[in-house]
Amino acid sequence: MARFEDLRHSLWDTGGRYGVQPPLTDQLIAEAERLLNVTLPGSLLDLLRHQNGGAVADSRNAFPTSRATSWSADHVPFDLVMGIGRHEETLSLLDSPYLVQEWGLPTAVVLVSGDGPCWIGLDHRACGRHGEPSVTWFDAELEAELTLAPNFRSFIEGLTSASDFESAHHGDVPDGPH
Repeated sequence: MARFEDLRHSLWDTGGRYGVQPPLTDQLIAEAERLLNVTLPGSLLDLLRHQNGGAVADSRNAFPTSRATSWSADHVPFDLVMGIGRHEETLSLLDSPYLVQEWGLPTAVVLVSGDGPCWIGLDHRACGRHGEPSVTWFDAELEAELTLAPNFRSFIEGLTSASDFESAHHGDVPDGPH
């Protein structure tokens, strides 16, 4: 398992700027926490201070799961981290309230990655809006969810490459839900 401090730099795909917001400021963080009515995890803010969202390197674009999901038998994708900002045509953490309502997800969730109907979010239901949220996979279409990690830091440390899995592509779930 990689150390979080090492991943701040190696997490990002340096080949493009897709999904990257302008540099993160304390004012943006305060605006986001006020709008979302949560305290964002320090580990997420550490990553976003290095790069405010964007594509994830191929070596860190999947998270292993303990059971099959609609995506695959043994992992979920993590291609992009949403940053904090209002860059046009780029999803942001600030879009979470709209997306949560649009997809019928629990209101105490801040989405950090995904593309409907499947999302990865900071799940504040158990810890409250100002506690350390777990990280959960949501499939809005199937009304299914799976807790992936107890916190964002351990989630990031547990990321691996989708190529490490036999069922690396969506829909290759043998005898599993599709």
